[in-house]
Amino acid sequence: MIQIQQIHHVAYRCRDAKETAEWYKKNLNMDLLVCIAEDRVPSTKEPDPYMHIFLDAGCGNILAFFEITGSPPMDRDQNTPKWVQHIAFQVSNTESLVAAKAELEAKGLEVIGITEHGIIRSIYFFDPNGHRVELTCVIGSAEQMKHLKEIAPTMLNEWSRTKQPPRQAAWLHKQEFEK
Repeated sequence: MIQIQQIHHVAYRCRDAKETAEWYKKNLNMDLLVCIAEDRVPSTKEPDPYMHIFLDAGCGNILAFFEITGSPPMDRDQNTPKWVQHIAFQVSNTESLVAAKAELEAKGLEVIGITEHGIIRSIYFFDPNGHRVELTCVIGSAEQMKHLKEIAPTMLNEWSRTKQPPRQAAWLHKQEFEK
């Protein structure tokens, strides 16, 4: 049986590897860990020169980007709303989230939020490549998280059947989380 230890890295495309590394260092304090440059894609042998950068996202997590020179300019999936695809990072608490928002705004970034999601609070902004970035803190109790895990299969089955928000979703917003 496969046993995952953690996500090693998640990779996205970027317009400019140097600009991206500098932006993540300046705004989210992520250090550049490794750069790999190739003329061919190792897994497919296709000729497509690239720079692959790896950034330290904390606690052994790595955020990676590819700058690709042999492909058309990058763009996002135009059939998917901008808010769907995003990179989310966790901060320790609400105070850290408030401080991060102030710091990012002082650096000139437009920040959406603080947005309440019942069990988490989040802020949102965009990196220089157009990727939406989220900073979030967990505010749900262990009991709330346990309950959500218990009802998750039922919610997913109901969604799959109806393609409508399940009845259990109302619980998230109307009962246990209102304080």
